[in-house]
Amino acid sequence: MTTILYSHPACLGHDTGHGHPESAARLQALLARLDEPEFDALERRSAPCAERAQLARAHEMPYISKVFETLPTEGEAYMAPDTVMSPGSLSAAMRAAGAVCAAVDAVQEGEAQNAFCAVRPPGHHAAMANTMGFCIFNSVAIGVQQARQVHGLERVAVVDFDVHHGNGTEAIFRNQPNVMVASIHQSLIFPNSGDSSDTGAGNIVNVPLARHTAAKDFRQAFESRIVPRLMEFAPELLFISAGFDAHVRDPLGDQHLMTADFAWLTELLMAVADDHCGGRLVSALEGGYNPEAVASAGAAHIGALMRH
Repeated sequence: MTTILYSHPACLGHDTGHGHPESAARLQALLARLDEPEFDALERRSAPCAERAQLARAHEMPYISKVFETLPTEGEAYMAPDTVMSPGSLSAAMRAAGAVCAAVDAVQEGEAQNAFCAVRPPGHHAAMANTMGFCIFNSVAIGVQQARQVHGLERVAVVDFDVHHGNGTEAIFRNQPNVMVASIHQSLIFPNSGDSSDTGAGNIVNVPLARHTAAKDFRQAFESRIVPRLMEFAPELLFISAGFDAHVRDPLGDQHLMTADFAWLTELLMAVADDHCGGRLVSALEGGYNPEAVASAGAAHIGALMRH
C-alpha cells in the first residue's frame, strides 16, 4: 500500500501579508523537502476543490456564504483580527478541504493505506459559524463528515498534536459521541481553551501541557492519556491534525519536541490505526511557523507514514 500526498499550487496563493506567521514559506519549505529522492515513492495527487455541500457538513451555510462574500478582488480582507483573506484565499481553503475529502475517499476505497494533505490555510480553529487563528474552513472536520456521511463510518477519531488547542474541531463535534477529538497542546496560550475538564459528551480528550515541557514528558503524557482512550474508542478511521509548532524551534510555542519526536508520534498513531482501522489514516497540515522546522518535522511524519 502506498502513501498519497495531496497538495495544490493554489495553497501557496493564500497571501497573508508581510510578516504574518502563517505564510506560504512554511508550505514551500515542506514541499521542497518532499522533492528529495527519499520521497520518490510518494504518490502525488492534485487536491480537488471541495464542494459547498461538503463544506456544509461542518459549517453553517450563512458562514460559508460570508466567506465567499468577504473574498477581496484585490488587497486583503479580514474574517477575524488574525485571519486575513487575499484574492487567492478562497481557492486555497477550498483545495485544503477538498484534499482531505479526497484523501478519505482514497483511503476508504483501498487506493492507499494512508494520506497526507500538504495544504494551507490550517483549519482546526474554525468552528461551525466562525473562524479564528488563521483558519477559514475546518478541513479535518469536513473530512470527518465525508467519512461518516459518504462512507457510512460510525466511529471516527481526530488526534491533534498542534501546540495550540484544536478548539474549532472540538466545538463542531463536542456533542457527537461517535467522533472522538483528542488534543495535546500547550496551556495558557491561544486560543486559551482545552482544559482537561472539557470532555464534551465523553468524546473529548484534552491534554494541556505547561510551557517548556520536556520531550520525554510530552511522550509520556501522549502515551498514557491519549493512546488508551483511542484504543478504547476503537475508531474505524483515524485523522491527524498535524501541527508542527510544538517543535523546539517554533516561534509561537514553548515546547521542546525535536524532529524524531514527530516520527515517534506518527508510529504510535499508526499502531492504533493498525489495531482498529485496518491501518487507515488521514493526516493534514495544521500549524508550524518555522519553515525549516515544518520541513524537517513534516518530512519525519510523512516518512513514517510511508514506512508503514
